[in-house]
Amino acid sequence: MKSKEHTRQVRNMVLEKFKAGLGYKKISQALNISRSTVQSIIRKWKEYGTTVNLPRQGRPPKLTGRTRRSLIREAAKRPMVTLDEMQRATAQVGETVHRTTISRALHKCGLYGRVARRKPLLKENHKKSRLQFARSHVEDTANMWKKVLWSDETKIELFGHNAKRYAWRRNNTAHHSENTIPTVKYGGGSIMLWGCFSSAGTGKLVKVDGKMDGAKYRAILEENLLESAKDLRLGGGSPSSRTTTLNIKPELQWSGLKKRIFMC
Repeated sequence: MKSKEHTRQVRNMVLEKFKAGLGYKKISQALNISRSTVQSIIRKWKEYGTTVNLPRQGRPPKLTGRTRRSLIREAAKRPMVTLDEMQRATAQVGETVHRTTISRALHKCGLYGRVARRKPLLKENHKKSRLQFARSHVEDTANMWKKVLWSDETKIELFGHNAKRYAWRRNNTAHHSENTIPTVKYGGGSIMLWGCFSSAGTGKLVKVDGKMDGAKYRAILEENLLESAKDLRLGGGSPSSRTTTLNIKPELQWSGLKKRIFMC
């Protein structure tokens, strides 16, 4: 807590009594001020030769320490909170500041606004299955992966892709669940596509009519998978016997396709 600032007259009286030979305790009692204040005034006079207030080091911060800590906690707790929301929150406690003031305060503690990654909404069993798959193939050679045909489905919005959302996060936390936007396969106002690819290139791209179910998925595989494997010359022989087909989530490949579509 900041101590009371005494008038220049009081400070000069402290100095006069000190020059007259009085000690800190007697000066404190005579002027009814604390001993620490007397010491501070005399120390300043000895160091700078004056009792006048020295020029301050820039203007005081617009955000109090308490409000700044509150903003940091809120951004850490809710990474998707917007600057507008935080600006309104500071105004409610009587501290009206610009959005850039808030963002600078967050930057100082390592929180930066980054575009939130869109990731498939995975349940715990999905995560365990992925981890098990990765562990079972960790020793596979590059030559083996050249024989793999990857397949997946994606949804493309008919009326433009979803708007970007930002998350306040620290470096190297882009894929943490709280910093990502969950996505689901099926929804209204969109079209479904099925596609496949391998190290040799891309295979068939198929528009899915209606809702994707087990029967429709098997039909798509029967009609397009083998032909794609043949076109890509996978396995060096019969694709049905030598090619491995895996259904995965190639987000980067779909993302590139969607960006090119929306630029048209």
